[in-house]
Amino acid sequence: MNSIPSVFNAREISRTVVGGGEICPNIQMDCSVVLINDGWSPSRVKTLDTLLGCGFSSVVSIESSRANYNIEDFSRRFPSVKFIVPLETVTDGDLVNIAMNEVQSEYVLILRDTLDIKSDVMTPILFSNLTAEKPFCICPRLMLRGNVSFPVVSSPSSRKSVFDVESSAKVTDGAGNLLPYDLVALFNRKKFIALGGYDYTIESNYWQNLDLSLRSWLWGEKTIMSTSFAISYATDVEQVDSTASQYSNRFYLKNLLPRFVRGEGVIPLTSFLLYLPRSGCGFFEAWRQFKDARRWVSDNKFRFRLDAVTLVQRWGEENFIDSK
Repeated sequence: MNSIPSVFNAREISRTVVGGGEICPNIQMDCSVVLINDGWSPSRVKTLDTLLGCGFSSVVSIESSRANYNIEDFSRRFPSVKFIVPLETVTDGDLVNIAMNEVQSEYVLILRDTLDIKSDVMTPILFSNLTAEKPFCICPRLMLRGNVSFPVVSSPSSRKSVFDVESSAKVTDGAGNLLPYDLVALFNRKKFIALGGYDYTIESNYWQNLDLSLRSWLWGEKTIMSTSFAISYATDVEQVDSTASQYSNRFYLKNLLPRFVRGEGVIPLTSFLLYLPRSGCGFFEAWRQFKDARRWVSDNKFRFRLDAVTLVQRWGEENFIDSK
């Protein structure tokens, strides 16, 4: 596995970019929208028309596969939409990283073509209310078809000293949320870039999402839920794959091993004894991975505001997200 990247978008992904030469009509908010397309959808034209009518400063349509459709035809029909097709295998986080480089707005709304996107998905008044306090990430109240609730709210916990993520369907406006479900959320672009974005070396969508999300909390940012910001899926929701792997090991090294000591993040040398038996590899490879993580934490030591142990302990405190 490659070394942990120290800067945003350290991997340059080959891609085709078409369109976006015209200014979006009726711009009403400093917010771009990025539509992640998982496959061909017969509602693509309707969705793009809807998004162009919302007042976004820019609209980006990005593909998870280069075989989805002919973007030349779409770019002629929607000259103000920027269409992006990666020319290599990428993760969902890679797609978001690419899109963040293609827009200039203060906030970026990430949507998927599996959602039922309506004209009120984001309005200027809603945008102003959601971003008044400049949070890093605002998560919508996602629902299944028929407006059926399901677990989209996550919180950190510990079971027998082992870090765990608990999920709930109960949504409280303004409450902390560990990570955005399915990456669908409204992100502060500058904060996203400052946090390093999604780690391209973590090739699991779940662990990649959890890595950036937990890091944002450890570095003093917050992710919150909104009850006024609600979207339903138009299709069935796939089960999230959280299987342990080499990617969960990288998450563990970057987020769970660091300790917050005397105002900075640090991984003690003695923590190698904790990592070695769970690494699933030989001594020398485990040591290489451990050293890489210590180097990365040292490079970012002053970014830390707390460690994962403290986050779990304080998560249930009233006003915790406003008191760090």
